[in-house]
Amino acid sequence: MSTRASQTSENEAQSGRAAVPQELFKAVSSSRVSQVIVEQIRRLLKEERLQPGDRLPSERELCVQFGVSRVTIREALRILEVNGLVEIRVGARGGAFVTAPTSSRVSEGLADLLTLSPLTASQVTEARLIFELGVVPLVVERATEEDVADLRAMCDAHAEAMKEGQYTMELSTAFHIRVAACTHNPAIEMLVQSFHGPMLMSLREAQAIEPRMGRRGTKEHREFVEAIAARDAEAATRIMRTHLERTASRVKD
Repeated sequence: MSTRASQTSENEAQSGRAAVPQELFKAVSSSRVSQVIVEQIRRLLKEERLQPGDRLPSERELCVQFGVSRVTIREALRILEVNGLVEIRVGARGGAFVTAPTSSRVSEGLADLLTLSPLTASQVTEARLIFELGVVPLVVERATEEDVADLRAMCDAHAEAMKEGQYTMELSTAFHIRVAACTHNPAIEMLVQSFHGPMLMSLREAQAIEPRMGRRGTKEHREFVEAIAARDAEAATRIMRTHLERTASRVKD
């Protein structure tokens, strides 16, 4: 058996999966070669020709297959690692292994994009009106007894914080994120969590315009929770609409 074949067999045994076929990769030529390599691997993942757990060829083999330098390959692998698409392991059984992007990593990326974007408080609140009102029927339908108990506990804690003058917009944001979790839909939870920064920004701007903001809001939170407990989607929607439209009226551009 040749040295190359022996190394391939060893790699297969260590990863638990078959070696990635060399013909998957194509030589590249571009001023941004590393990005082209990244896009090739992204496409292979989308087409499911690369699977989580697959071990990529060694740096030397990738250099040959792509027709680029080792520096370029390392840059491409670094980009893939930052994006959660590969895991770099060191040691005798090390290498670059394909991974599945987690919802937390995707959420972090969305959060960074939203937080760094020049969004206005008015734009954020308009988006909340569409999104948060849209999920109310799911919340009413799917909220468990534990969900309702958690929301009631939050309302109690927030009422106490309000009484002591310690209520903040962070608490209001936390309530809305917990409501989204009542849908038991990971995609919805991820999107709302990623919206945390812009939501907090818009609420703080509204509070700057109306310093006493929160007193009526906390009462509406409790009314909303009781509508959920009663499985009354119409009442829950009405309460949430009133709640969000008041914030929208304070942050109009």
